[in-house]
Amino acid sequence: MRLRWGIAGCGWVARDYVAPAIVQSANGELAALHDVSAPALARAAALFPQAKACADWADFARGIDAVYVASPNNAHRPLVEAAARSGLAVLCEKPMAANLADARAMVATCERAGVTYATAFDQRHHPAHRHLASLLRTGALGTVSAMRIAYCCWVGQEFQGDNWRIDPARAGGGAMIDLAPHGLDLASVLLDDTLTDVVAMGQSRVHGYAVDDGAMLVARSAGGVLVQLHVAYNCPETLPRRRLEIIGTAGQITATDTMGQTPGGTLQLTRADDGSVHALRVPDAERSPFLNQIEDFSRAVLHRHAVASPAHDLHVMDLVMRAQSQIQPGSIGLHHAA
Repeated sequence: MRLRWGIAGCGWVARDYVAPAIVQSANGELAALHDVSAPALARAAALFPQAKACADWADFARGIDAVYVASPNNAHRPLVEAAARSGLAVLCEKPMAANLADARAMVATCERAGVTYATAFDQRHHPAHRHLASLLRTGALGTVSAMRIAYCCWVGQEFQGDNWRIDPARAGGGAMIDLAPHGLDLASVLLDDTLTDVVAMGQSRVHGYAVDDGAMLVARSAGGVLVQLHVAYNCPETLPRRRLEIIGTAGQITATDTMGQTPGGTLQLTRADDGSVHALRVPDAERSPFLNQIEDFSRAVLHRHAVASPAHDLHVMDLVMRAQSQIQPGSIGLHHAA
């Protein structure tokens, strides 16, 4: 039994990661592609000729079971609501939308239509992060006190041609709204706890575009764990820029190069009793996080299992918007280069 997928929004993430994951999945098939951009649709169609390429939504929605929404952020709501009205399950890229009101409306529409909705937090599906979550559940670090995440990259003005990610109207923000949802969701999953408070500072220091090119967030979980998150569009790709550390009374685990779209990276445990350092083996280390995500969502829809809670997704979106409100231009939280 296989879930018939359509992809709405054929940019580089969908083309390079999502579509191949669907094709490789054991319980899904790529049946349709949709984009309002004719060149984007043509590029994807050339790579995946088994899927019908549709500029028209009605044609696209016919004969599929689920939609992966990968459009610019401001187009998430109309696409999700169109999918819901078509009776299709929805897996939507993060952030849920360009603003919280749209995110809430999307979830409400899906609930009224009785269709499955989830946000595509692929980092929780990374093999290293899945293994890390299992270690934390066994108490491997004792009492966890803090988590630090650096999830940084270089996104210049001309990134991928038309860089909608730096357009306030289409993206809703910059580095923070794009990258922070991953870190906030992942922290919640790893800690098995809810993040309740967040403070933030942002910067527009390197690129000079109209949104933040970097931000630092500090959150606190209901259980009292402190979470620090550094996100950036202004970090050169050649630098060490993707790192996750979890600190507890019994030790510290450091994950290097696990944040991102590709599998791999390393996990290292430092024991508190003697300071010894141990490399940790990750099961299925080379499986794509997108493949894990697609198969999990397909399984949930096909067998009517529970999927990640939309209430949780909305809470993550609320945290991002609370942080975003602290770094608006003109506030004390956004630093511009002189």
